[in-house]
Parts: sequence; C-alpha cells; structure tokens
Amino acid sequence: MPKPDPTIQRANAPDFTLKMLDGKAIPQLGLGVYKTPADETAEIVDFAAGVGYKMVDTAAFYHNEEGVGQAVKRHHDLFVTTKLWNTGHGYDVARRAFDESMKKLGLDVLDLYLIHWPAPKNNLYVETWKALIELKKEGRIKSIGVSNFNVDHLERIIHETGEVPVINQIELHPAFQQRHLRAFHDKHGIITESWSPLGRGANLDNDVIQKLAKKHGKSPAQIVIRWHLDQGLVVIPKSSNHQRLQENIDVFDFHLDAADLADIEKMDRADGRVGPDPMTADF
Repeated sequence: MPKPDPTIQRANAPDFTLKMLDGKAIPQLGLGVYKTPADETAEIVDFAAGVGYKMVDTAAFYHNEEGVGQAVKRHHDLFVTTKLWNTGHGYDVARRAFDESMKKLGLDVLDLYLIHWPAPKNNLYVETWKALIELKKEGRIKSIGVSNFNVDHLERIIHETGEVPVINQIELHPAFQQRHLRAFHDKHGIITESWSPLGRGANLDNDVIQKLAKKHGKSPAQIVIRWHLDQGLVVIPKSSNHQRLQENIDVFDFHLDAADLADIEKMDRADGRVGPDPMTADF
C-alpha cells in the first residue's frame, strides 16, 4: 500500500465529533465509499484510516461491505455506518438484510445503521424503522438513523414509534443547503449528515468557492468540506485518489469567517439538487 504523503500532517480528527441524541459520539468527517469498486475498497479504507479518517460510510447497495469489513479488522477504532436498501423494507425482511450486512462486514455490533431511502411507494418504512429499534434494543446496533427522509417521513416514524432517529443523511452542499429540513432536524435533535457534499464537483468551480480558496490558501474542495464542518454537519466526501483523500481531511487548521459563510449561503438554489428526489425516486 502506498504510504501517506509526509508533507501532510495526520489530521486531528478525533477531536471533531458530534454527540448524538442517544449519547454516542460520531466523527464529524468520514469517508464515503459510494461507487468505490469492491476489489479496491479494503485498500482505500486502509489508506484513509492511515491518514486519520475515523469513520467509513458504506451501504448494502454499494456492494463493497466486504472490503470495508476487511479494513475494519485492521483498524478497530473505525466508526462504521451501513445502510439498508429498499428491497430490505419490512420488519422481518429488514432483520434478515441486517444479518447479511453484518456477515459481510464481519462485525458483531454496528456503530450506525440507516434506512437508505424512505421508498414511500412501498409504504413499509415505519415497519422497517421498528425493526431497527428492536435491533438496537438487542444490542446489535449502537445507533440508528435514516437517510433521504423528508419532514413528513420523519414526523411519521417519530409519531408512530416514539423513537427519533439520531441522524438523517441527505444530499447537502452549497448549491442545495436544505435549510427547511435542517431546521426540523435541529428542533428534534437530529444530526444532519451530508452526502454528495461537493455537489458532485459542480460547486468547486463556483466563483465564491474559488475566491475563498485563494483567500485561505486551500483547495476548493477543502473550502466546501470546511463549510460543512463549520455548519455543524457530518460530512462524508468520497475519493479513491490517495492525494485527494489526504487533502479532504486536511481541513482542521482553518475556519471560515462570518463573511465567508454569508457568501456561501447565497449559493443556495431551489434547483440545486444533483441526486434523486426522495419523493419520486423509484429504485
């Protein structure tokens, strides 16, 4: 495995954690492995852990849980998140899907398990949430949450079960800031986690981001990642490139000031979504 670049210091990532509703702590910056090839995942997670990443985010749908599991055997302190795919909705089916993910990961207890999408057409996400609640009671999952849930989906599972998810992982980046949904999260103590945090790269060429990169002597990607951190969000940028993996975590030595944040706030657009809409996604 190639060695980390010695010119980039190991990030002090352990100090950057957020406390969840259940009292557990989650690293604020982690590695996403969406679209990471299965045969490359273990090496990439190995390298990431070596340069300071403390969390890895995978999913059944990514088909690389085995690779994550191989790396976790060598890095026991990694916080692991995986997600239940839409074909696993329903109480009994969800429990079986969880067992399959755990077998692939090689874990006895999972740090965080999420329902990947609400899949409202199936109308099974409440029963699925009940399965996660039970698995947590059994001690097989430390924390449970959701992904891509809108306000109405969140209200329903909270009302029908009394259990508030500790986190909602949603598409979020400067061009699509999801303020309404984040306000609901804040009201209920739900942590917001950002997927596609760089807007699939589209945000990086923006004049505002380019200007701030020059101001702070950082790359555009580092500016956007720092924006997520300064907003109190959990962020999971993905990369298979070793240099970018190191660059993405080298963001703990600067802050964006109020003027910087105000400029980025103006980038928000109603049509800024780059991924599927939870209400219309049909997987």
